Amino acid sequence: MGGLASALAPIAFVNETVLRLGRAVGVVAIALMVIAILIQVFFRYVLGNALPWPDEAARFCMLWMTGLMAPTAFRRGGFVAIDMLERFLPRSIGQTLNLFLLLISLAVLLVAVKIGWSEVTGFGGKFATAALYVPTSFGFDEWYRIPRSWMMASLLVGIILLISVNIELILRSFIILLGGGHLLPEIPDAAVGAE
Repeated sequence: MGGLASALAPIAFVNETVLRLGRAVGVVAIALMVIAILIQVFFRYVLGNALPWPDEAARFCMLWMTGLMAPTAFRRGGFVAIDMLERFLPRSIGQTLNLFLLLISLAVLLVAVKIGWSEVTGFGGKFATAALYVPTSFGFDEWYRIPRSWMMASLLVGIILLISVNIELILRSFIILLGGGHLLPEIPDAAVGAE
């Protein structure tokens, strides 16, 4: 069990550090998404002239926010779950069921990596977004059209982070199943914006 606990420690540290950064970027993405939506509402309904870029910018921010914050929710048990059966089973059987479900999740996530990679590098990733540009000069006279692959990379990054969290949760489940639950540190449950 000591070997499992020593293997868990660096994974938990990396997950906590990377997910803290992901939450910070996710909060910025939410703020930018709200600003883009408010700009669009003002231009569309007050000025009567809708802009082409805010909808796409809000979608871009929403995808990155989801890809960066979903692993934190998974790690903290924040996803919707039906855990009634696990609670009624004896502790060891319930923990074995939990471990089995985590292993199935890992298999699904490994398949999803291939899908995420194909979204970034495949046919759809070769196109550019319709209305998102970034300036490439300080004079704002040259602009670069953002590739769609930058948007779809959020899927791949989110899946890789979910795999890392899943491996940590599998190791934690093994340790709990072997009776070493008292050795595990709690997963911190800080508020997302208060770090």
